[in-house]
Amino acid sequence: MGINTRVAMAVAMLLGTPARAATGGSFNVLTMNVAGLPAILNGNEVPGDKTTNSALIGSKFAANGYDLIHTQEDFNYHAYIYASDTHPYRTATSGGVPFGSGLNSLSNYDWVDFTRVKWDECSNASGADCLTPKGFTFMRLKLSDGVYVDAYNVHTDAGTEDGDLKARAANLQQVANYINTWSTGNAVVVFGDTNSRYTRVADIVPSFLEQTGLTDAQVELILGGVAPTQEILCSNPSTTNDCETVDKIFYRGSPLLDLTATYWSYESTKFLQADGSILSDHNPITANFTWAAGSLLRQSSFSGGAEGAWFSDVPALSAKTAPKASVLTFRGASRLDSVAITLGDGTKFTHGGTGGTAATLTLGSGESWVSAQLCQGQKSGKTRNFYIKATTSTGRTLEAGTTTSDCTTFTAPNGWAIVGFLGQDGDEMDQLAFVYAPK
Repeated sequence: MGINTRVAMAVAMLLGTPARAATGGSFNVLTMNVAGLPAILNGNEVPGDKTTNSALIGSKFAANGYDLIHTQEDFNYHAYIYASDTHPYRTATSGGVPFGSGLNSLSNYDWVDFTRVKWDECSNASGADCLTPKGFTFMRLKLSDGVYVDAYNVHTDAGTEDGDLKARAANLQQVANYINTWSTGNAVVVFGDTNSRYTRVADIVPSFLEQTGLTDAQVELILGGVAPTQEILCSNPSTTNDCETVDKIFYRGSPLLDLTATYWSYESTKFLQADGSILSDHNPITANFTWAAGSLLRQSSFSGGAEGAWFSDVPALSAKTAPKASVLTFRGASRLDSVAITLGDGTKFTHGGTGGTAATLTLGSGESWVSAQLCQGQKSGKTRNFYIKATTSTGRTLEAGTTTSDCTTFTAPNGWAIVGFLGQDGDEMDQLAFVYAPK
């Protein structure tokens, strides 16, 4: 990000107006199981002292310029990794063994809605997978104003006994169910230690990808689009990209964000000790992605807090040709209770509860909804949207709720208009963003 862009974003934040979103860019990711179990529990067949190795891992995270790093088994040596890393955004550890999940993220981009989820099922059939609250994490990574990709960090059950295979399949199914609930309409990247191989049918990787619409970046870029049918084990450090490990990088785009994988590789030679020894029993993996804002749908940034159920009008809007707003209806009193929009073809999107007083505005011929002000505040210790004010292309307005001192105005890009919503709701509007379409 250039200096001028940073200055523009800072000024916009001071004025309470989001900076204009970039329409394209690139980012790269890295996944690495950092072998952070206490040495007394697992030496991982890695030479050297784990404290020293962890500090070296952190310094290599910083030196190699990865935009988003997911780590697994980041347990008892976490502080040494962070002490030598320089990423501006990093998750707080959930603890060492047996308290933490070992999952953490380091990023050049900020995020919203970070969540840790524990597996519903685990197995100790061939190890101690139930010793710690393993699972996955979720975050909405903000690449630019109104540009997000949902990022998942996973570490599934290990082992090949029947109980392990059953638990691991349940783990991947749990992630698939979460994606299909909380990432509807969004671009997604999933990467981490899946403990899965394509050659083990019980690992359900193909089913997982089919359910979620995800693509394996290695299969796409390295293996010609054909998943492995026979086991080709990797050395460590790996000397080829044609072999398969249990560490994976999956992705998909959305109507809001075109996402393309352009590079995939094992990063093994970048993570070695001075004498050439490995730092982990897993080969780290990287991938590069280019992104472009949607040509037919885009979104604003979010206002409010991460409570309530996720909703998105994006899937329905993506099936329409040139959607146009016809009627706006808001409900509010002390806070913003609900928002609704009726399109010209009669389709209506409504989100939130039934409280408050309703206010309605019918748009005229050629009139469009071009900007909205949202004000947020605290209710019972949670951040919610308290107020909305819509402004149309002719200067007419519609408002509901009660203003606060924390307000932001969201304006559609030139030639675009607001046609829908996405966010989280319950009885009120917890979190809200706007969907834009060309006029």
